[in-house]
Amino acid sequence: MAVWGRLKASASAMQAQLVSRKHELRSGAFRDASMAMCALVAAADGIIDPAEQVRVAQLIATNEVLQNFAADDLQRRFEANLDRLALNFDHGKTTVLHEVGKAKKKPTEARAVIQIGIIIGGADGAFIASEQAVVREACHALGLPPQEFGL
Repeated sequence: MAVWGRLKASASAMQAQLVSRKHELRSGAFRDASMAMCALVAAADGIIDPAEQVRVAQLIATNEVLQNFAADDLQRRFEANLDRLALNFDHGKTTVLHEVGKAKKKPTEARAVIQIGIIIGGADGAFIASEQAVVREACHALGLPPQEFGL
């Protein structure tokens, strides 16, 4: 089975895990890291597609876990990370991965950030190689083995 096929099969389980840990996912580090992850995935192929921005905005508005935070604040943080990536992708990616790394101290938050990245990556029905690559890089920034997530 293709990587996305395996991940898609577990996407609802990932979302259920996130919801079950909602009360643990309230820190500023998680907020910052999750919005950085969303920006990384949205810009993974080097193109910031407006459709991907809409998907993230929908996630921000509807995801039960992210509702721990003000939607306008999340949107602002997401767009600030996208701006960094648009200005200079390689330099921006370093900065944005640093934001992702803020969740490293709490394993529950770190895993949730990766799960959000996978959910965003697959929101269009295809978790492409460039999206998988940035999620793997985020795993390393968080000290998590990519294999844990089937990557």
